Amino acid sequence: MQDAVSPIVAVEHLSVSYRQGQGFLRVVDDVNFTIAPGEVFGLVGESGCGKSTVALQLLGYRPPAMRTDGGAIRFDGHNLLALGRPDLDRLRGARIAFVPQNPTTALNPGIRVGGQIDEALAAHGFGAPQKRVGRTRELFDLVGLPAAADFLARFPHQLSGGQQQRVCIAMALACDPAFVVLDEPTTGLDVTTQEQIIALLIALRARLAMSMLYVTHDLALLSQIADRVGVMYAGRMVEIAPTAELFSNPKHPYTRGLIGSIPRIDDRSGLPARPLRGLLQRHDLPPGCPFAPRCDWALPLCSTDRQALQPAGPRREVACWRWPGIVAPADDRPVAAPVAAATNKELLAVENVSVVYGRPGRGFTAIRDITLNIREGETFALVGESGSGKSTLARAVAGLIAPTSGRISLSRKPLAGRVKQRDAEERQLIQFVFQNPDASLNPRARISRALARPLEFFFGSKAEAPVVAALADVRLDAKYANRFPDELSGGERQRVAIARGLIAEPSLLLCDEILSALDVSVQASILALLQRLKAERGIAMLFISHDLAVVRMLADRVCVLFAGDIMEMGPRDQVFSAPFHPYTHSLLDAVPTPLRSRPDASRKPETARPPTPDGCAYAGRCAWRIGDICDKEAPPWRKTPEGLNIRCHHPLDELERRATWPNAPEVSTNAN
Repeated sequence: MQDAVSPIVAVEHLSVSYRQGQGFLRVVDDVNFTIAPGEVFGLVGESGCGKSTVALQLLGYRPPAMRTDGGAIRFDGHNLLALGRPDLDRLRGARIAFVPQNPTTALNPGIRVGGQIDEALAAHGFGAPQKRVGRTRELFDLVGLPAAADFLARFPHQLSGGQQQRVCIAMALACDPAFVVLDEPTTGLDVTTQEQIIALLIALRARLAMSMLYVTHDLALLSQIADRVGVMYAGRMVEIAPTAELFSNPKHPYTRGLIGSIPRIDDRSGLPARPLRGLLQRHDLPPGCPFAPRCDWALPLCSTDRQALQPAGPRREVACWRWPGIVAPADDRPVAAPVAAATNKELLAVENVSVVYGRPGRGFTAIRDITLNIREGETFALVGESGSGKSTLARAVAGLIAPTSGRISLSRKPLAGRVKQRDAEERQLIQFVFQNPDASLNPRARISRALARPLEFFFGSKAEAPVVAALADVRLDAKYANRFPDELSGGERQRVAIARGLIAEPSLLLCDEILSALDVSVQASILALLQRLKAERGIAMLFISHDLAVVRMLADRVCVLFAGDIMEMGPRDQVFSAPFHPYTHSLLDAVPTPLRSRPDASRKPETARPPTPDGCAYAGRCAWRIGDICDKEAPPWRKTPEGLNIRCHHPLDELERRATWPNAPEVSTNAN
């Protein structure tokens, strides 16, 4: 379907394959879409759907293992698929730019950030060195970074994750491109940094009239920035629609499933997100609709006859035989499984724990005087921005780092600081599931070996039955035991990591950002898994996340950390209801939800003054700051009758009066 305005980008019947073994596997199959001048087009789908391959084709990226089977990509009067390397080099950076997913790996660690912008400008003949320095400062100012010489002279490791991503955006904008490809540019960033990056992109789009292709698996975030959205599944485009219409009335069953998988922070029902049924099996796709094996509305026709995109309304297209007659119930999520209530018996106690990195007196304090406890069967969530101390606290509990001061006890028994100093039973009772399963699973060991090692170490057993049972617990077939990690999807590898933690029969499971890199459908299935295991086994969890919607769904109690200090702590429903600590309020206000109003593009990023040793850690960024008392005196704890603890100089009635979070649920008096 052609738009009224002549498109700046037109993808026509694009098909791409990758070499696999002795043959090729089709990963992009007859994809068509256009992008208008000044438009932001979002591309979404589960991992492995082909969206990143499409994005890289727009940059002319053609590795040796890839084969273009057909189609065209038209931009600026050129078919990008027909251009050679010299012509592509002239376009890339100048007319088409790219913002990568991971700025840490995209930026050269040995070159100062100002020099990296200068390098991009010089490559496209942007004037004399002095002119390039001036342009670099303009770009840094444009993306909200300091343009001072000392900041330009910093190395990437001296910048935060959000600042690194801003440098990548500045580099992409260096030569005023007409079109920018963004591949998961906010994955792994905390909610406040995500909001700042999205607000920045909205402002740049309005100011520079750029077109963008925004690739992501975060549908809620995409709803804040995209004008239209294309939904891909198994290499095919299954639906294209304006953003508001896609989220309010999805036509394709797969789109319905994706949107139903989104955990919503404003949902008070207590029901879990509805995960999509089954998994994508690329090697066993039917000749008709690739989604038919997982579709609740599939007919025999769907598996045999392919359906191309067809008009489904103004600027809408959908590839489904049944879309006009599909009406989903108002709420078709499964009823939540009964969860074993946490007991009042204390399992873990953290008392006045501090961790300082570096030499005494000159080090960096990661967490400061933390005191909290976790009860048996309880899910206790730690939330906060990157660098707030969440992972440091979990690593101290696991014994991977030793506390500088304070004490950690398990079932009232003090634990040694280092895991090597703990006995086998203490190690068994606390298990860690890390954020990245790729880094925690041995790539040369089969899954059976990864799961058998805890059995051998803790129980002296070499039986195969517990391995099969552990895989079944996380809804994986026994055949997975003979596979290597690289033969599994990201969600499957994370399930194996959870199974490895559970096979040791722990009392406490430490989960450190285990959902952050997963798409919404896999995330929903992992959440359902954790809820089921919690109900069946009564395992306590220390759950670390920057996704507050996930925390609201899973946690019993929540602790909010900032710069190593506790700002607020209490029952989940109380933390998510007014009154809020000013920092909690800012976190909740930054959470993206579908069809919520877009972030304020005119708002400047928060800049922090260094905290004073005796005052509130958040005082340097607090919009509700009272005065010098916040800098000079430690704030008192304010306690509500429902068990909420807030550390702030403001009285509770003032904090409640200031609460303006639009998604705030009603206050509940039932502590969980």
